[in-house]
Amino acid sequence: MSFKLDKKQQVKEMLRCGKDPVYFLKTYARISHPMHGLILFDTYDFQDTLLKDFNDYRFNVILKARQLGISTITAGYIVWLMLFHRDKAILVMATKFATAGNLVKKVKNIMRNIPDWLKIATITVDNRTSFELSNGSSIKAASTSGDAGRSEALSLLVLDEAAHIEGLEELWTGLYPTLSTGGRCIALSTPNGVGNWFHKTCTDADADANNFNLTTLPWDVHPDRDAEWYKKETRNMSKRQIAQELECNFNTSGETVIDPECMEYLHATMREPKHRTGFDRNFWIWEDFDPTCNYLMVADVARGDGADYSTFQIIKLETLEVVGEYQGKPSLDMYAGMLNQIGREFGSAMLVVENNNVGYSVLTKLMEYEYPNVYHSIKSTHEYIEQHQAEAINSAVPGFTTSMKTRPLIIAKLEEFIRNKLITIYSSRTINEMKTFIWRNGRPQAMKGYHDDLIMALAIACWVRDTAIQSSARDLNYQKAFVNAIVTSKTTMNTQINGQHGYKKDNIFDKMSEADKLYKQYQWIIK
Repeated sequence: MSFKLDKKQQVKEMLRCGKDPVYFLKTYARISHPMHGLILFDTYDFQDTLLKDFNDYRFNVILKARQLGISTITAGYIVWLMLFHRDKAILVMATKFATAGNLVKKVKNIMRNIPDWLKIATITVDNRTSFELSNGSSIKAASTSGDAGRSEALSLLVLDEAAHIEGLEELWTGLYPTLSTGGRCIALSTPNGVGNWFHKTCTDADADANNFNLTTLPWDVHPDRDAEWYKKETRNMSKRQIAQELECNFNTSGETVIDPECMEYLHATMREPKHRTGFDRNFWIWEDFDPTCNYLMVADVARGDGADYSTFQIIKLETLEVVGEYQGKPSLDMYAGMLNQIGREFGSAMLVVENNNVGYSVLTKLMEYEYPNVYHSIKSTHEYIEQHQAEAINSAVPGFTTSMKTRPLIIAKLEEFIRNKLITIYSSRTINEMKTFIWRNGRPQAMKGYHDDLIMALAIACWVRDTAIQSSARDLNYQKAFVNAIVTSKTTMNTQINGQHGYKKDNIFDKMSEADKLYKQYQWIIK
């Protein structure tokens, strides 16, 4: 349609545009194209549907592939909302201020390039990342690190690249009240792993378990993209990048420490516990104690501020199955008592307690209980040493120390065990922690607002199983072989062999007596 209209036609068009955002954008909005400059906003069918959803639904969450023009269509909707409605307060938030600012810039550019006669309201306040119209409507950009938006009533909140906003679950709790007067929300993003706010919001929306309308837009919704385009685009992309950028696949996207393919394997092994017991019913048991098996029990002690959990994992050493697990918030005394009792019930399992912070309090209690099999290590080297030997060594300390040196080692060992399918994990609690266990600033840790207490206990267990216990087993085999070699010296010697003439009989008995002494000395090894 030509922009040259008489007054009567202009009024008619204004009324039509005010009712229909799709018609407004397709007819009068112009956008900047990287190759063709300023062009008419010729929207695609999936973009038109999205515009209608923005208008029909109060809360929208868009799971999208990259480069579909979703940010641009969102900017177009904002222009329509601000231009044809009075006193609309709009906030665009993203992890980076520049990301939010780019969307505001798109809004401003569209606003400036509509026909002059259609500018019902004009820009009165104009800043780099915000502006205000003469009808009272305004927009501004903000990063999630600040306090913007938490104390003002919003007409529309836009969460750009929402899956990449750290701590959004907590942030949403603070922002939601600002929408209580009828405000709307648009959350859009490519996927970035599972367990975060965006993933939960999408999955809940899909199950009709929240008030969000879900729109999923994979790469092939664009009419100009075909198999040849996909092949060319993905030529130099990893599987994780393809999932995140093009396929809208949560399970294989993100920067989780545990590979997404391994997560699929873990999900297949997950099952409900046989027993839920303990004072808080948080001690889960998948297999009862087997007296023919050996067990390892590893405990992670909560800091004491109520923010995290005390946990432990029980592993059957022969099969590397996690047969028991606890996650709760007992007092330190109660927790020490639990470890003592449950450890003894599992055959006096080797008990490894993380000794950081308040962990020493638990270890002190266990020593008072005279628990017979507490893990000890050399303070400087973290080398395992048996409990009966530790009493004579000043540098020996009870428990396991998680430090800058040991943390990457135990996490790497856990990842190795899972990747090679050497360990069997049944617990949904542990597996759910792995979904939000990510690389943050080069360090493996829980996503902000989530926990990794079960993971850390399991990581220590894998490390101890593969280092201390394996080393101890090798030493045991060497010692057994040594004792056996001594015992075989009891065979009768042939004194008639040349070179043995004159050998005294009592010397034979002296050597046999010596062998018996050594055998008795090392008897504890082969019990």
